[in-house]
Amino acid sequence: MWVTTPAVAEGLWAWTPGRGLAPAADQAAGGRLLVADSWLVREGRVRAYDRHRERFARACADCGGPQPRRLVAFWQDVTAVLPRTGAWFPRVELAAGSLELRLLLRPAPPLGTGVRLWAAGQSDPRTVPRRKGPDLDTLARVRRRACGEGAEEAVLIAPSGTVLESATASVLWWEDDTLCLPPPRLPVLPSVTSGLVQERALRSGIRIAHRERTVAELDGREVWLVNALHGIRPVTGWVGRPMGVPPAQRAGEWRNWLDGLMEPLPAD
Repeated sequence: MWVTTPAVAEGLWAWTPGRGLAPAADQAAGGRLLVADSWLVREGRVRAYDRHRERFARACADCGGPQPRRLVAFWQDVTAVLPRTGAWFPRVELAAGSLELRLLLRPAPPLGTGVRLWAAGQSDPRTVPRRKGPDLDTLARVRRRACGEGAEEAVLIAPSGTVLESATASVLWWEDDTLCLPPPRLPVLPSVTSGLVQERALRSGIRIAHRERTVAELDGREVWLVNALHGIRPVTGWVGRPMGVPPAQRAGEWRNWLDGLMEPLPAD
């Protein structure tokens, strides 16, 4: 039966033009991902929804995905069925081979206000670092390894030793009053939430600098992990090497600002 109600149940949903979303035949897999995008929905409110749609559309175009009109129709159907109550972490997907568009509806995990980071890091294992989707399984394994070491996240490291990002988030840090992040020429994912943070910094007259830093050079810095699910999480501990962690003096106020950007989902 095809969906006609304003919300769908938890699980994987496949989309067909003109017919909408239906439970995917294979809930366990459904093919390798070419593109994926996800965001937090809390009581029907979401942050930077249009930017997630635009990033997903760009990524689909980059790998020869569906025509724009199909993506528009898909996104309208997804918007219509997203739950307006509770906390959710939906993911839109483009599958390899069939180029099938899908919605994975899943409850949001507990949200963190801080994070322990595996200081040993991980050589960047991604094959398509600038597009979310193809490397999600690989990054999940990296994160599980970090959890096995007593951390919650792992830093991805370039061959030069430069910090790139974590398995699921952008890495930002403060050097005095300057907000720092890796140079965009490095293989990093274009982060919606990091973009919002940088825009606020520019509006506030805060200097932004792109700098190459090793993990050791982040010792004693206020370091943030930034993504669409958790927002801003200051690093509260490093696992695997002695690293200083100063009080996260800025994070609380910036988290409150970011939470204030949550807006009601569009009607369709």
